[in-house]
This record gives sequence, structure tokens and C-alpha cells, in this order.
Amino acid sequence: MTPPEPSPGALPPILAPAGDPARSAQLRGILLLLLAIFLFTLMDATGKHLSTLYHPVQVVWVRFVTNLAIVAVIFAPRLRHALATRRPAVQFFRGVTQFGSGLLFFSALQFIGLAEATAIMDLNPVLITLGAAVFLGESIGIRRILGILAAFCGAMLIIRPGAGVFHPAALLALTAAFTYAAGAILTRMARSDSTATSILWSALVGTVLSSLAVPFVWQPIAAGDLWAFLLLGGLGTAAQALLIRAFSLAEAAAIAPFGYTGLVWAGLWGWLFWGTLPDLWTLIGALIIVAAGLYVWMREARAMNRAAGTGPQ
Repeated sequence: MTPPEPSPGALPPILAPAGDPARSAQLRGILLLLLAIFLFTLMDATGKHLSTLYHPVQVVWVRFVTNLAIVAVIFAPRLRHALATRRPAVQFFRGVTQFGSGLLFFSALQFIGLAEATAIMDLNPVLITLGAAVFLGESIGIRRILGILAAFCGAMLIIRPGAGVFHPAALLALTAAFTYAAGAILTRMARSDSTATSILWSALVGTVLSSLAVPFVWQPIAAGDLWAFLLLGGLGTAAQALLIRAFSLAEAAAIAPFGYTGLVWAGLWGWLFWGTLPDLWTLIGALIIVAAGLYVWMREARAMNRAAGTGPQ
């Protein structure tokens, strides 16, 4: 899973001297993000396992219900206050996109490898950059457009439409990348709300939507699978908490590229649990996506640096 995009502001003090409080906070943020990505990929691997046994709607329902139960307990003393939002429509549709991206991603994992699906989802940074330009009026130059086009080329290498190895489920992962990016854009639009408010709305909307659909696909959960469902919900909640803490300690522009470590973990879990390895074209496509994402990130970081008057003009 990809971390949130950088918010407008000055470039973090990446070159701050050792022992500087900002540098220390940044390093802690990096470590927390690495742990969050590790847990997210484990959650995805657990979801892939469960999606071969149960309908993805049921898997997503358990994830959101567990998430809602945990955050409701955490925010219980101020639950009513935390649910108050200035942008209820934005928060609702943000929850819809997060529910959609989870359902699409787990549906794709029924048919394609974890590494392939994760690589396609890693289009998020460039899709968010494009979406911010289209819907939020943020500036985008020709170099960023080229980075976005390169990332799409990388995705097409992984999906390879028209080739004999193409599986339609890859398009589910691609659609999930778009819905996830839409959720990130809506998150920017709802930034006047607190983090607690956004977390609760996401969990609540996801729970309601999945609860409406799950009766139509429900099948009894075998006792031997309870551990996997509990692990799914626990991993997702823990990873989300670590992610939020990481981005509260350090600017997204400094730590976002470390989110690409998820590709490594996804490849490892695919090999350990299913004996599958990504093919050469998938590796090439993933490298192109990562390179394009890093390029777009560096362009954004440089632009923020210039805006703050701390970098080369």
C-alpha cells in the first residue's frame, strides 16, 4: 500500500546536522513508515489467502468492522466530537473510495500475484499528482507529465493487455489504484478535519457499505480461519496507526519514497507463501513505476524547496 502524498509546505530538513531534533524525528518517521509498509503487505498477503476461500466483500467487511471497533474504543471518550466534520460529503465519498480500493484490490488478488498487484497499485503517487492538478488546480509541468506517462507505461508492461499472459483481474488492481488516488485527493480536500475524524469516517463508511453487501455473499467462517480474519483486521489497524504517526513526525516529501519497499515485501510473501516470483516484464514495469514515482516526488520536493526559499532558484 502506498503512503499519502506530500502536503504543501516547506521541504523538511533532510540535510539537518546529526543530533538535530528535526533530523531525529525524521529518522523515527522513516522507521515507523517502513514498519507500517511491512504490516500492510502482510495484511495484503493475509487478504489474498482469505480471498481464495471467501468472497472479497466478506474479507473487506471483516477488515472494516475490526478497524471500526478498535478506533471506536480508542476515541470513545470523545467519539461524538471526533465524528463532527466540516465536510460530510467529502468524508463520505472518501470512505466510498477507500472501500472501493480495498474491494477491488482483494478481488484482484484472487487471480494475480501479490507482487504484480502491489506494483500496479504503486501508480498512486503519480496518479495523485495528476489528480491534484486536475481537481485541485495544483501546478504540473511537462516533466511531471512525462513522469506520469512513464509510470503508465510501466503499468502496461505488467498488465500487458493483448498478450497471452494478460489476466483481466489486473484491471481491477489498476482501477483500485485510481480509486485510492481519488481517496487521497479527497483527503486533501478534507484536511480541515482532524486525523481522528478522517479515520473514524473511513472506518464507519466502509463498515456500512460492506455490511449492506455482505449478506448476499456470506458464508460461515471456519474455525480454522478465524486467526486469519483477526490478523487481517489487527494488521490493518496497526499499520494505519503507524502510518499516521510516521507522517506526524516527518514531512511526507522526505519519507514517501520508502513506501516502495512494499514491492520487496510483496515479492517475498508471494515466494514464501505461494511459490511465485514476478516475471522479467513485471520487474521491469515495477522499476519504471518506482523510477517515475521517485522522479515526480523529487520534482515536488524541489518545487516546495523553491517556494520556501531554501533551495536553488
